[in-house]
Amino acid sequence: MNKFTKYYFLGIGGIGMSALARYIKAKGFQVAGYDRTETKLTSDLQTEGIEVCFDESTYHIPTNFALAKDVLVVLTPAIPVDNRQLIYFQEHGFNIQKRAQVLGNITRSCKALCIAGTHGKTTTSTIAAHLLYQSQVSCNAFLGGISNNYNTNLLISNESNLVIVEADEYDRSFHQLSPFMAVITSVDPDHLDIYETPEAFRESFEHFTSLIRTGGVLIMRKGIDIHPQLQKGVKLFTYSMDNGGDFHAENIRTSKGVIHFDFVTPTDRISDVRLGVPARINIENSVAAMALAWLNGVTTEELRAGISSFSGIYRRFNVVYKSDKVVYMDDYAHHPSELKASISSIRNLYPDRKITGIFQPHLFSRTRDFAPEFSEALSKLDELILLDIYPARELPIEGVSSEMILRDVKLTDKTLCSTENLLPLLKEKKLDVLVTFGAGDIDKMVPRIKELLKSLGKKKD
Repeated sequence: MNKFTKYYFLGIGGIGMSALARYIKAKGFQVAGYDRTETKLTSDLQTEGIEVCFDESTYHIPTNFALAKDVLVVLTPAIPVDNRQLIYFQEHGFNIQKRAQVLGNITRSCKALCIAGTHGKTTTSTIAAHLLYQSQVSCNAFLGGISNNYNTNLLISNESNLVIVEADEYDRSFHQLSPFMAVITSVDPDHLDIYETPEAFRESFEHFTSLIRTGGVLIMRKGIDIHPQLQKGVKLFTYSMDNGGDFHAENIRTSKGVIHFDFVTPTDRISDVRLGVPARINIENSVAAMALAWLNGVTTEELRAGISSFSGIYRRFNVVYKSDKVVYMDDYAHHPSELKASISSIRNLYPDRKITGIFQPHLFSRTRDFAPEFSEALSKLDELILLDIYPARELPIEGVSSEMILRDVKLTDKTLCSTENLLPLLKEKKLDVLVTFGAGDIDKMVPRIKELLKSLGKKKD
């Protein structure tokens, strides 16, 4: 990093890019960037003194970045190759690195605790970061979500050489990392637009395990279908929710909406741990996070206090609104396995209530590759409102639409709806437990849905 004094981020509004931008600014470097759309995250960056433009015209690149030679351009894979600012930097010979390369360099200069997996990595890494940060061990952390405890996706500690990093499998980004310890939560195939086959996807995770440094540790969910390629001197531990392994939960019980369990380690048992976010889906993630923290010296009482005080992540199983009549939750789930686990957890919390789900599919390729699995998962709802596909970085694929999912959903109450017509549709429905799911721009609808439910509640009163 010493070679550069300025960092320009193409796609600075992304959750991972913004954390890296914040970190580099905190280290005393000049930071600016471009993103396609204004969001709360980009507004927060601007408030923190980072200049952000939303027009890809090269005219909008700040002069002290556009004409300087001590600039590193940091790129996210979501930026298209014909982006005008990217072309400008390429034609003028700027140093350009992917976010994963920059993050990889950081992991080589510290003890990196890298959490990988198709799903569960954001929750696991955020719980682990909280457990370490609130303990005498402390840590730094780059998170893939906004922690409710700290209202940020970046934690910085001057006392610790540990850094928590989400190991992103998209575009094989996690192959750039140098883990001291690693967690693998799941290897359910995804991103087949990149990997093409499930076998190639799993092989990518196997290569990731070979990157763990000698003397390090791999913590892997029990039953995962990969064969770790560990260097000599790397220890392997397994974990599960309640299926045994080196780390697992026992005596799981729910009372008045609160979950308690015993945390079992290879040498110890911590009894009667209270889960701060009462969702069964979080027990397994908590076990993995506690295992990582325990191996790095967090004490029994610190583990107990940390799990109890963990208050969740923005858009991860969040209760947005609750009244005597209706509960409204919001969740980032966008893969069939995530949907299945999330719906199961909601059903566990509200076993006798009608659950209406609003789902916005994310990516044409993911919809094409997993349409039957999406249909099966969404059939576990009582009612489904299905929105159009959010394209993100992709162009439309002929013949791929939300209808592919809807036609095989085994529900009587199922509707295809545009985002524009969602609020009028909800206004006419009798809602009990309502949940929004998806990784696209459905989060923009969350405050509007909340206000609608509040106004409907007042009218009934």
